[in-house]
Amino acid sequence: MFVKKIGIDLGTTNVLVYLPHRGIVTNEPSVVAISTTDKSILAVGDDAKEMIGRTPDTIIAKRPLKDGVIADYKTTEAMLRYFVGKAVGRFSFFRPEVMVAVPGGITSTEKRAVVDATMRAGAKAAYIIKEPIAAAIGSNIPIGSASGHMIIDIGGGTTEAAVISLGGIVACTSVRVAGNKLDAAIASFVRKKYNLAVGERTAEQIKIKIGSALPLEKKMKLDIKGRDMILGLPRIITINSDDITEAIQDELDAIITAVKSVLYDTPPELSADVMSKGMVLSGGSSLLKNLDKLLTDAIGVPAYLSEEPLLSVAKGTGMALDNLESYKRSVSSNK
Repeated sequence: MFVKKIGIDLGTTNVLVYLPHRGIVTNEPSVVAISTTDKSILAVGDDAKEMIGRTPDTIIAKRPLKDGVIADYKTTEAMLRYFVGKAVGRFSFFRPEVMVAVPGGITSTEKRAVVDATMRAGAKAAYIIKEPIAAAIGSNIPIGSASGHMIIDIGGGTTEAAVISLGGIVACTSVRVAGNKLDAAIASFVRKKYNLAVGERTAEQIKIKIGSALPLEKKMKLDIKGRDMILGLPRIITINSDDITEAIQDELDAIITAVKSVLYDTPPELSADVMSKGMVLSGGSSLLKNLDKLLTDAIGVPAYLSEEPLLSVAKGTGMALDNLESYKRSVSSNK
């Protein structure tokens, strides 16, 4: 009765925490602010993200996850401890069972690092589920049926494309091209075309507000502030949505190639299922305007957004943990 269960979408950009029967209780950036003098943790999540690009020399605001995997073990552990503590309450005497979603292409060493960090963060038991499986469960796809279902999860660090049947992954690819690479491409484009340096937060806002995978019939415009690369002084410029479409084409091509490679490796019977059912898109970056249309046009298979793309992986981890017996073939644990 008192054993808490927690589902965690440990994303490169955001960490989402799901509690069965309560839903998403936390959605914060996966950023940690650290003091360089004594290595202490100063802030995690929203508070730490506010510090990115604005810290003095004595503070570093960093993302401990890179391309969906742990790049800084100790900082990830501290971040997990913060989110687990926030979910169960600071004074809980009961250690929770925790299910963490990881990229489909993760190695066994990287998987072990996630399990160890989760256990050290205060978990009673740690379970690992692959992001495509979690995204499919959270998107209400019946993964246990003898039928092919395709899920494309586009997050901050990775794009996961997989065909799932009978509770397992039949064909899968994981490419480290997703939201963060789109942001970097936008910042690079603005720097080259307009001689204006912008930070990652500004690039992300540009993507969200006027970014589109295909040219828009009615162009959108946005004023952005940055530093003039020649004069070194602050400057404001106006960019339009066509600029952003041009800026992110290479990254979108890489995502299309990844999806095609999965379909190429899919058995014919399951390919026929995917053709009739379509592809389901999840993950925060799948919300990019017209991305579903671009994939539909490029691959010839209908692409649909899941009901809550940003939350589907986190919901899937919680639902799988709440129904472990049903999903045991799709989950690995520390036991």
